[in-house]
Amino acid sequence: MDVILELCDEYAFDKAYAYLFPYPAQPSSMSSSSSLNSTFAGQVYGDSSSFLSTEKAISAYPRDHIGRQCASLFITALLGAYALYFLFCSISYYCFFDRRLEHHPRFLKNQKWLEIKSSMIAAPVIDVMTIPWFLGEIHGYSKLYDNVGDYGWTYLIASVGMYLFFTDFFIYWIHRLEHHPRIYKYVHKPHHRWIMATPWSALAFHPVDGYAQSLPYHIFVYIFPLHRYLYLGLFVFVQLWTILIHDGDMVSGHWLERFINSPAHHTLHHLYFTCNYGQYFTWADSYFQSYRAPAPELDPIHESLRMMRKKGLIDEAGNAIPQNQKKTE
Repeated sequence: MDVILELCDEYAFDKAYAYLFPYPAQPSSMSSSSSLNSTFAGQVYGDSSSFLSTEKAISAYPRDHIGRQCASLFITALLGAYALYFLFCSISYYCFFDRRLEHHPRFLKNQKWLEIKSSMIAAPVIDVMTIPWFLGEIHGYSKLYDNVGDYGWTYLIASVGMYLFFTDFFIYWIHRLEHHPRIYKYVHKPHHRWIMATPWSALAFHPVDGYAQSLPYHIFVYIFPLHRYLYLGLFVFVQLWTILIHDGDMVSGHWLERFINSPAHHTLHHLYFTCNYGQYFTWADSYFQSYRAPAPELDPIHESLRMMRKKGLIDEAGNAIPQNQKKTE
């Protein structure tokens, strides 16, 4: 996040803060001396050499001001989350999601808009709770590093697997514990409102639920070294994966099915509640006896097609019935 914040400061926030919170007017005796102005600007902006020029406006809140950092992190994280959400959800919904599933009897009225509304409400609250982790990264408390040479290419490649297995294992247990009766109705039940989920439900959590399941991603970099640009890439990948496993696809019978937690597995989780808690892999579900294999007969599309026939939208062969034909009948 420090990389993103630095770019935002450079190209947007420095000007925005200077405009909204300008530094009080300088005394005339000081304004007459360019050398004093340069020193003054350097003090305001800390050790950021790119802002020593007195030609640029100065904010009363420099980059290292904790209040400004919190506000900037909130804005950056929220806008980034919304951008990724609408981009990836749109791709998943319009390119992969089978919209015949919207005729499933468990699909709610106006469900897509309810999912989007829930996501929009949850995201700001989750971001507020996440700010301390981002602040820790900015102030050097994490183990993020810049130079590949510090740990070598072998570790860089291995750290991807470490990150995925670490987060998968702990998300499995966080997710499974959220299904405990004493916790479920308070935290995780809102997400299971979407029994026949769409990609738009990927962030439609109770804020505490969404934050709890994001914790392993943040904790990892405080325990294990991880290249900061790799971390940023993995963070984007996590958002994409979370959305894709909600696309309702029940493709089964392929060899990866036993190892990768696919949309088919997660569709079964939403339908039956007590199986397939994993994020990327199926090993934890298999080992802790919560695995349920996808099968063609479990595909919710069958129930959707039955309802479409009942509504007169398709014939027995699954072909769409033209509107003019339905009116004639």
